[in-house]
Amino acid sequence: MAGMTSTARPLLNRRLAEFGTTIFAEMSALALKTGSINLGQGFPDTDGPEEIREAAVRALRDGRGNQYPPGPGVPELRTAIAAHQQRRYGLSYDPDAEVLVTAGATEAIAAALLALVEPGDEVIALEPYYDSYAACIAMAGGTRVPVTLRPADGSFRLDLDELRAAVTDRTRLLLVNTPHNPTGTVLTREELAAIAELAVERDLLVITDEVYEHLVFDEAEHIPLATFPGMRERTVSIGSAGKTFSFTGWKVGWVTGTPALVTAVRSAKQFLTYVASGPFQYAVAEALALPDSYFDAFRADMLAKRDFLATGLAEAGFEVFRPAGTYFVTTDIRPLGAALSQNGDGFAFCRALPELAGVVAIPNAVFYDHRDAGAPFVRFAFCKKVGVLEEAVGRLKKLAG
Repeated sequence: MAGMTSTARPLLNRRLAEFGTTIFAEMSALALKTGSINLGQGFPDTDGPEEIREAAVRALRDGRGNQYPPGPGVPELRTAIAAHQQRRYGLSYDPDAEVLVTAGATEAIAAALLALVEPGDEVIALEPYYDSYAACIAMAGGTRVPVTLRPADGSFRLDLDELRAAVTDRTRLLLVNTPHNPTGTVLTREELAAIAELAVERDLLVITDEVYEHLVFDEAEHIPLATFPGMRERTVSIGSAGKTFSFTGWKVGWVTGTPALVTAVRSAKQFLTYVASGPFQYAVAEALALPDSYFDAFRADMLAKRDFLATGLAEAGFEVFRPAGTYFVTTDIRPLGAALSQNGDGFAFCRALPELAGVVAIPNAVFYDHRDAGAPFVRFAFCKKVGVLEEAVGRLKKLAG
């Protein structure tokens, strides 16, 4: 009936009431409105390998994937994912029972949490965390328990004692992201071993978000948690093509785990998208089989961009936490001074930055439950063309002037 309204309760599910429009949408809109350079949202401004793009075109023309692909994913891609895990990490997975293709890592996270978490369960996540983690835990009816990565000696580190203390009788699951967005931290072998021991000791499930697995720098090494003793049978590992091959719009992600874990995740996933990205799945299967030279060149390119942006930010007056992984640099804005940094308020700073310097960034506080702990930190993306980064750095250096 026209004009009918209800005052009984809000329209939005109460579990989602705390989540408004994502900060990425807000800041990207601000970039468009002000003509600023967008170093906020983490998407490349160039496409990935031409031969992989052509593989997608070929699949489209050949009629592969234009109709619903198989629910678990096309066999070629599942086989390629299993081969990738074996070649890179010595992890053996059955493509038919232990691999599931998803609509990007975002759906993989949602499906895993919806499948494995029930109301009242506690989920421990490393804070700051990607914003969809909190929303998906809420949709599953779980309670998120943040364990904060804290700045120390130029990077953000995990306090293992704090992690152990966070586990209670209600803890169902650990949600681990390494390489870590937004801080760029890559958990060490010792840290991962301690997490594994804790999970086994307390009989916890683990979801690992490894979408930046091929973007590790310097002496850092990506080691999947599933490779540690007792972890393969309790770990849902999540990967994605978007970050590694610079085709973020294709939305091709995947889950690997035991048959029981993958079946559980698939049970939730089938009622989300059911299937997605048909022709792109065939192209990603070819991408995963690219030679090591592709991955090495990709990492070297991003390393050079990291160093350029990190140096420019330092020269502009920021304290820079040089990342060991991902394609984001976290900075502390307080060295810019109280006036420029909006008294160390990252939200206010990012909303003012387009006018101050014609650049858009993301306030890290949006990734925290403990907003005060993240207040002075701001994230910049360096997965952009060199010319774009040069222009952005030139603009940001005006802050130092």
